[in-house]
This record gives sequence, structure tokens and C-alpha cells, in this order.
Amino acid sequence: MSRRLPRKDVVIVGFGWTGAIMANELTDEGLEVIAFERGPWRDAPTDFPPGYMQDELRYRIRHELFLRPDQLTFTFRNKMDQTALPIRSWGAFMPPNGVGGGGVHWNAEMWRFLPSDFVLKTHLTERYGAAFLPPDMTIQDWGITYEDLEPHYDRFEYLCGTSGTAGNLRGKIMDGGNPFEGPRSRPYPTPAQAQPFSHTLFGKAARELGYKPFPQPSGNLSQAYTNPLGMRLGPCTYCGFCEWFGCGNYSKASPQTTILPHLVRKSNFSLRDNSEVVRINVDRSGKRATGVTFVDSSGEEWEQQADLVILSAYTMFNVQLLLHSQIGQPYDPVTNTGVVGRNYTHQTISSVNGFFDNKKFNFNPFIASGSIGMCVDEFNGDNFDHGPHGFVGGGYVGQVQTGARPIESTLVPPGTPAWGADWKKAVKDNYLSTVKPGTGVHGSFYAYRDIYLDLDPAYKDRFGRPLMRITMDFKENEIKQNKFLTDKFAEIIKAMGAEKLAVQYRTAPYDITTYQTTHLNGGAVMGSDPKTSVLNKYLQSWDVPNLFVMGASAFPQNAGYNPTLTVGALAYWSAAAIRNQYLKNPGRLVDA
Repeated sequence: MSRRLPRKDVVIVGFGWTGAIMANELTDEGLEVIAFERGPWRDAPTDFPPGYMQDELRYRIRHELFLRPDQLTFTFRNKMDQTALPIRSWGAFMPPNGVGGGGVHWNAEMWRFLPSDFVLKTHLTERYGAAFLPPDMTIQDWGITYEDLEPHYDRFEYLCGTSGTAGNLRGKIMDGGNPFEGPRSRPYPTPAQAQPFSHTLFGKAARELGYKPFPQPSGNLSQAYTNPLGMRLGPCTYCGFCEWFGCGNYSKASPQTTILPHLVRKSNFSLRDNSEVVRINVDRSGKRATGVTFVDSSGEEWEQQADLVILSAYTMFNVQLLLHSQIGQPYDPVTNTGVVGRNYTHQTISSVNGFFDNKKFNFNPFIASGSIGMCVDEFNGDNFDHGPHGFVGGGYVGQVQTGARPIESTLVPPGTPAWGADWKKAVKDNYLSTVKPGTGVHGSFYAYRDIYLDLDPAYKDRFGRPLMRITMDFKENEIKQNKFLTDKFAEIIKAMGAEKLAVQYRTAPYDITTYQTTHLNGGAVMGSDPKTSVLNKYLQSWDVPNLFVMGASAFPQNAGYNPTLTVGALAYWSAAAIRNQYLKNPGRLVDA
């Protein structure tokens, strides 16, 4: 029997970027807000001090900051006719754990999606015709436009102090920036980071090949900055310990460095860490959320009542909680009906390692930041004519070398023995003269009828709930897209002067053991039709109007960019709708 706690105005489930944004916005309205986080409290000065945070073994190899599979895992299969088995060790992605979520360990790449990404189905059908799309592809429009989201992109960029060079300022194309980006209302808050040698060389080679390279927009700051909440951030020190690591320098944007010091001072905000929400509670009608049930670190079950529930956990956990709480119709790929679990996607990532003459080139690859690099966007989205190539989608390509930490930076040219004295010599000879992209090719992953999430019929978690089951594989469209982009990227690396290339394409089947990114998307998507979406355009549940669901689980498909800036912008977009519309007249904000 659960013990009941005093009612709050708002309960937030999961406390990363979106949870922190929503908590700050709604406490500003005077609401009493409580947030729940499965993992521990994490604070920049005490948890990530520069004196020991640069510990590759602890954080990169042993995954200190991530969820343990023995706490909670998923089952996986490539095809519907296979039996899914539990994931025992994280590989393709790394579920975050703790206050700050993925905003603690991310690389801080700050990409806006293209205007066409938000109206993807309409755009591609109008340009190429419906028959050009694969018949099992289930892409759809988002229900909002780039113009709707632009002010919220801007707000998140200024919260984070984003460093970059504008490419499209109020419709005017600017030198040095990304000419393909949507119009932005003002410049980045801080200038782009200075680029090390290999990145500069990539930019030069790309320009000589006719491309328009630009510095990657970065949440690793180029200079000191004070954000609108009064939080002060410092310039990046180029230590190369960003992805997988927290930042104690206050130079990487995270909830800890941009929001939490301001939020925790508010008397109408509280947070319970090490507390796992196991269910969203609804009334007898099933149309109104009454709060959540959670289990604390001692195993005791509690009920937290609330008038408004904000689900802001990691993608998979949002979908899992909806299914466990029986909110929304589960997706059935056989009948192509239902919505919860539909349009699940990841990304299509590959790289090209370039090996240079070590007597002529010294890249000092350990001097880096999480999102430093030079990129080209000619092959992203629909920035080029896909007609001759027989696929849709794309991605950015770039020399985004984010560090050369010693355990994982042992690249050797093709043909080198796998061990022994010759291998050791090759590691030594090539360490300083090898170009190893953090992400060379960062491609889209579009949605398909038979790629989805549901509850596993055989395996259960420690609470007796079915595990989430992933059914995922690469399709011919994504394989073609990846080969096209990877070959374009290899041409640039060759033009930089590389003597040897190690080209790594992404191929089927989808490999759950090989890391790509942690950017899982979909399963609780937004849209304009309740028959194909869980949420309306404000991220409000069609079925339970006092439930809002944040994060990349709302993406109808994934674009050729990192999702975090769009995740943050959507949170501000939804918060504005709650503050300006919902609180004045609680109920559905959009008619079905």
C-alpha cells in the first residue's frame, strides 16, 4: 500500500535538461513543483572537480555516470520474427542516470533542425512524389514549423551561452556560418571556438572542394559568459574530456551550470533523487492524471498527487511509463494501429580515420572540446537533390575530433598487426598524426512501420513490470544514405593530405553492441493527428490533457543533427503554452 504525500501543483518525472527547464518556468508562475530523479544528485563543483574528473577508466570505460543494466535494461531484436534478449552491457547507446541526465555527459553540440525537417512528409512528397519514399516508411510532419520554434531555439542558445557563427541572420546569408540553416533572429551569444590544426585543415580542404565549411555550434564556451538567469560560465580549456564526463570548469553548458544554482534557491521547488517513478496514476475515467507512484532508495512505495504531470525522462523511459500506466493505445505494427511505441528511431553514424605522415603533421589531438570542429551541411536534410541517388535523408559531415584520450585512442593504419611490437610501434607513430572524427558522418534515421518499442512478453524488471522491447534494424534507405555521405567525407579527408584512410560504413544489421550516440528518438511522437501521434503540437497528451511529455521521444523521426537543442527548444515551446494557455483554462489545447 502506497503512502500518500501532500499534493503539489506539478510533478516532474526525470530531471535532465527538460525537467530543469520546465521546473524553472513553472515555479516562475508561482506553482509548487516537485521533481523526481531515479539517479543520484550531481553537482558541478563536488561531483566533477577538475582534479580527478579526467579519469578515462572510471567514466569512459566503466561508465560511472550511466544507468547500470542490473538497475534497468531493455530487450533487443532486429526483426519481428526474432526473440528479443536482454541487453547485458550498454553498447549502441548509453542511458543517463542522475540529476542533469544526458546534459551532464554530452558533448554540447548545439544544432537547430532545418525548416524542412519539421514538415518532412509534406516537403519530400511535394518535391519527389509519394512513390519515391519507401512503402514502409512512416515519416510525418511535426505539427509545428521552424518559425514556431525559432524564438525557443534562441532562448535555449542564450541560456547555454552557445558559441558559434551565424549563417543566416534574419534571412541574410552571413560569411563563415552555415548558409543552409534556417533564419535566426540574432547572432550566437558568444563567438565560435578557435579551431585546432586538424579542424582548420579540414575547413581548407572542404573550401577547395567547393563546400562552405563552418565551425560547429558549441555549448563548450569560447569565452566567459553570464546567462539570463545570472549563471556565470567560463571559457573552455580544451581538455578533451567532455563526452562521457561532467565539466567542473563551468565551461560546458549543462543543467548544473546554467539552471540548477538558480532553481534550487526557490522555495516552491523541491527534488527527490534516488527515487524511481513506476507509474503515472489516472482517475477512473482514465482521462486525468492524479499524480505518480514512486519507490524510494529503501524500497518503500509512495504516491505523489499533483494537478499537472510533466514526463521528462529519457526517451525509452517516457515510452515505458506510458505503456506501464496504460496511457494511449500501444502501437501494433501488424495492423499499423496505435501510437505508443510508434516511429522509434536512432541515428546513422560512420567515420573515416585519416593517417598522415608523422614527420609532416602533428595534430595534438588531445587538445579539443566536446563540440569543436569544422562541418559542411551540403548533404544534410534535403539540401541536395536526392532524385539521382535513390534515398532520402542526410546529415552533416565534419572533422569533429573531440579528444584523444589514451585508452581509446590507439588507432593504427589498415594492415597493422592486431597486437605485439609492431602494433605498439604503430600506435606510437600515429597518435599525433591521425585524424579521428568524434563523429565524421552524422546521418538521419527515418521512421518505419516495423521499427518500434513495445513491452516484452517474457522479461520483467525488479518491480515485476515488463521490460521495454526494442525492434530495430537499418533499412536500405539509411545504408545508401550513409555510404553516400561517408564517401563524401572520405574525399575531404583525402584532400587534407591523408596517406591512408580507414573507412567505416554503417551496415545492416543494426548492432546493439557498437556505440553510435545516445540520441534515441520517438515512441511518443507529436503531431496533428491522434491516430498517428501520442502528443499534440504542444507536447500535451491527446488522451490525458494534464499530462505533458518532453524530450526526443516526441520526435516523429530523427534528422541529421544532434537532438539536444531541439529538445530544449520544445521544452520552452511547451512551457509557454502551459503558462499562457493551459493554466488559464486547463484542458485540451488542440481539438482532435
